[in-house]
This record gives sequence, structure tokens and C-alpha cells, in this order.
Amino acid sequence: MTTTQGLEITGPTSERYEEVLTPAALDLVARLHRELNARRLELLEARRARVADLANGGTLDFLPETAHVREDESWQVAPPAPGLVDRRVEITGPTDRKMTINALNSGAKVWLADHEDANTPQWESVVGGQLNLLDAINRTVDFTAENGKEYKLRPDDELATIVVRPRGWHLPEKHILVDGEETSGSLVDFALYVATAGLRQIEKGLGPYFYLPKMESHLEARLWNDAFNLAQDALGVPRGTIRATVLIETYPAAFEMEEILYELREHSAGLNAGRWDFMFSVIKSFRTRGKEFMLPDRNAVTMTVPFMRAYTELLVRTCHKRGAHAIGGMAAFIPSKDPEVNAAAFEKVRADKTREAEDGFDGSWVAHPGMVELCKEVFTDKLGDRPNQLDRKREDVHVTAAQLLDVSATPGDVTEAGLRNNVSVGIQYLKAWLEGLGAVAIFNLMEDAATAEISRSQVWQWLHNDVTLADTGHKVTRELIDRIVAEEIAKLPGEAADYDRAKETFLEVAVADDYADFLTLPAYERMP
Repeated sequence: MTTTQGLEITGPTSERYEEVLTPAALDLVARLHRELNARRLELLEARRARVADLANGGTLDFLPETAHVREDESWQVAPPAPGLVDRRVEITGPTDRKMTINALNSGAKVWLADHEDANTPQWESVVGGQLNLLDAINRTVDFTAENGKEYKLRPDDELATIVVRPRGWHLPEKHILVDGEETSGSLVDFALYVATAGLRQIEKGLGPYFYLPKMESHLEARLWNDAFNLAQDALGVPRGTIRATVLIETYPAAFEMEEILYELREHSAGLNAGRWDFMFSVIKSFRTRGKEFMLPDRNAVTMTVPFMRAYTELLVRTCHKRGAHAIGGMAAFIPSKDPEVNAAAFEKVRADKTREAEDGFDGSWVAHPGMVELCKEVFTDKLGDRPNQLDRKREDVHVTAAQLLDVSATPGDVTEAGLRNNVSVGIQYLKAWLEGLGAVAIFNLMEDAATAEISRSQVWQWLHNDVTLADTGHKVTRELIDRIVAEEIAKLPGEAADYDRAKETFLEVAVADDYADFLTLPAYERMP
């Protein structure tokens, strides 16, 4: 299939793959790999060095070497691009055919077409998702389901703007080798899109636009900026055409928000408060530091606790200071058939979105089409006819490093109920992930890789820091976890053996002495 010298595709081919795996796209993959992959690996090693320093008593702080960037009041990011001026409600979800149509038709302003946390890196999903996006832009994505239900796109002017989220810097793509080396999942997802569907997006006057996940430093943002420039030059596209919103979803990145905007300023479309991954990163960064950085049950950590409040306030202040959009966190609730459950959940979501709108966010995320109107209504109540509130500079906000680090002020307990929830969610999610499904409805919430990471990381932290459960008085031990794993699997549909691969993967990342950086790495090794 490929004529690109030194590039090998080890994944199986299927119908229409050549429409995505084009010579131009594969040439771009090879060029990006050769010019940028060594830096990517160096930056991943820098992450490990930082974690080692934190384990030895180090801390996080605003960087003295980039103070000049923060103190320079003159620079601004690029003005909002077409289709990204009004972002009052955004929907996120995987790029399967049904979700593609439903998300684009949902009434949201933006669709985060997710090749990352709501997806799995099965080769069929990597290429198939790109084909669905190409078909969506070409308006050939309509289909009729086996039950006879028709799925059709609305007119272009009623569709959400497509913003693609590639995989994070840490994930490899083992099905494409360049010079015998595994490529970067990030660069593969980016190159395959920008060289195919992305060019069609440009013809339509929108994009190509991206959401950039899991970054931990402004140097990682610089790497993305260089990738954008290489791609634009290679494809004959003017620099600055690509725009990217960065998810501030790691603890270190919260201390480098302005620098990240600065590195991407020609291509920047703002920052997003990736709340679930942020919680995961807090645990991951300080997992060996005892009670000072111990979070209670996952569901007890709300956006109003001190360190989360500091993080979101600083994000809005930083964005609006530089003319960038600030996008709020995801409402993971999925409407159910239980009216009481729905009523309570809708009330919580409304309160959450109202807080974000009042704080100055320009829009926010939902995970289900049924939540789009609620989010839109809340932000419209605040915005009226205005497309955003970039004019609210939030100069009243002054966040210190100590406030961002004040995890110990988080109220709540570690309970057996919380432990059981983490175990059940982690195993159910991993079973689905290993079978090719990256977004899963569990207990009326849309779970993805980020929420599964919180679940397994809390289990690891509680086990390795001698935690006693508040409701039972039991100490968290390997024996207790093994018992709970067996009991929770027994409650699930099917046979216990159906969960063997998921259980094995969960225990590998939740109880082993060595903490895996991401649960998706060992899980990817188990995937064809």
C-alpha cells in the first residue's frame, strides 16, 4: 500500500483504507517521525525525571526561567478561527459512524472527535475513525442501521464544528513503523487527519482544528507547534491555519498555562479544564507522598474543593488575559430511564455549568446529546447574544502555587464503597477497552480512559500509603482488594472468566509495586 521509503504498515488492510493511508499522509507521518520523535522521547523521559524528583520531596511551582513570558503583557494568541468563535456547548465522543452523525447533529457548537480517551487504538478504530470523519466532511456518512433507523446529517450550517483529539504523546502506534521504529500515536492521528479530511475542512472554510491532550509542559506544546508548522509547510497550507485547544489536564501543566499558550500562540484556540485527567495527574504526581496528597473517594472530589477551584479560576484568568477561549469540564452524566436519578443529576449538571458560566468560561463539555440543551441554556443565560465572554479578564483572580497544591484541604473520606466503585469501574472499563470500546456507560456516567485512570490510581495510592477505610475500619491491603475484585466481578453479567483479561490488566496497574504511567500502555500491549 505504501510507497514511502522506510515506512512499513503492519496492520491489516481493509476496504477504503487507501483513502486515509494516502501517499501524502504517510509521507507526512514519516517526516514528522524523523524530525520530531527523538524530542518526543526526550520529553517523556523528562516526565519520569520530574516524578522521581517529586517522590524525593520535590514540588511543583511556576517556572522562574519563563517569568518573562508571564510578565510580558503585550502578547496575545491568534483571534478565534471560523467555527470556533462561539463554543458555548461542546460534545465529546468517539468517531464511530453513529456517534459521528449524532454528535454533529446534536446542536452543540463543537464536536470533539475523540481518537484518545473515548476511543481505543485498535488498528480498525485508528483508520476507521479517520474514514468516518472524511465521510462526514464529504457528507457521505449517512447510513441505515440493522433495525431500520436512518442516520442522516443535517445541513452543514446546523452541524457542530469538528475538532479532532489525537492520542497523547505517550502512546505509540505499533502498526506503522518508520525506519523500523514504532511511530507516535499523536503524530499518526494528526498526520492522517490533516492530510486527508483536514484539507477538505480547509476547503469548507473551517479548520483543521485539534484538541491536544495530556501535555505536561510548554516544551511539549512547542513540539506540537513545530509539528503544525512542518505539516502546513509540507501540505502547502499557510501557517496559522491549524488551531489547537490544549487540555490542561495534568498537574504540571497547571503551572505552565501561559507558557503553553505562548508556544502555540499562532495556532492557539484556548485551554480546556480537563477535570478527570487532572485528578488522575494529582494522584499520579504525588502518589508516594502520603496524606498530604491523598484524595477521598472519587465522587467526593467536586469542582468546588480548594485546589480544583484554584485551577479553574487560574485557567479562565490566563486565557482571557491572552485573548484565548476558556472551556469548562465535562459533564459525564448520561440520561437514564429513572426520573428521580435524572432529576438529581440534571440539577447537579445545571449547578456545575452555572458555576462555570459565572466564573467566565466561554463554554463547556457534555458527553451525551441529551445534555446539550441544558448546557447551551445555562451559557446562553449568561452570554445572551454574545458568542463568548473573552472581555471578562478576571483580573480579580490571583492564584498561588500553594493554592494549586492544597490537596490536603479536600474534604471527604476514603471508604469501602469508594474502593468497590473504583474496582468495578476499572474492570468494566478495561474489559470494554480491550474489546475495542473506549467510552462506556457505567452507573449512569460516561466512563473513559481518564476516569478509569482515577479509579486504578486511587486503589494504588490507598494500598501503598497504608490507608484505613473510614466506613469499615479495614486497612487497604492486597488481600482486601483481591476479595473485593472477586465480589465485584461476581455482580457483573456473564461468567467470571469473561473478565480475566480485564482483571489481570487492572491488577497490573492498580496493585503492582511499580506504578504504570498509563493503564493504556500495558493494555495496548495486550491488543492485536
